[in-house]
Amino acid sequence: MEGGCCTSSTSTPSSTSTATTEKRKHSRQQNQEKPYRGIRMRKWGKWVAEIREPNKRSRIWLGSYSTPIAAARAYDTAVFYLRGPSARLNFPDLIYQEDELRDVSAASIRKKATEVGAKVDALQTAVHASPEDNSRVLLSEKPDLNKFPENSDEE
Repeated sequence: MEGGCCTSSTSTPSSTSTATTEKRKHSRQQNQEKPYRGIRMRKWGKWVAEIREPNKRSRIWLGSYSTPIAAARAYDTAVFYLRGPSARLNFPDLIYQEDELRDVSAASIRKKATEVGAKVDALQTAVHASPEDNSRVLLSEKPDLNKFPENSDEE
C-alpha cells in the first residue's frame, strides 16, 4: 500500500503528457471560440469587443460587430491608443496612426475604435456577400422618372 501512495504523489511522464494534452485541447477550444484578443462571441452570433481601462476596474465598450475581424480591429485601435506602440495587437501590420488622438478619454477611444470597427465590418460583410445578393441590389435600383418608358409595343 505504501508504494501506491508514493507513486500517486510523484509525477510520471505519462500523467504529465496527459495534462499537457488536456491543456492543448482546452486552448484549441478557446481559440475557436475566441480567435482574437479582446473579443468574444454572443450567444446569438454577434462579436463584441471591450477593453479594461488602465488602473481601473471599469471597461470601455467598443461595440458589437458581425465579424470577429471587425471586433478585433476595434480592440486593436483602442489598445493602441491606451498602451502605445508596445501594445499586443491582433493585427500589428494593419494599425497605423492616421491622426494623433489628443484626448485619450474613454469616450474618444470608444469613438475612434467603433469607427474603425464599423468600417471593417462593412467591408467584411460586403466581401462575404454572395453574387446573387449583389444582383438584387442592381435590380432594386430606382428608375429615373424623368425618362420616358421604352416600349416596343407602341409602334
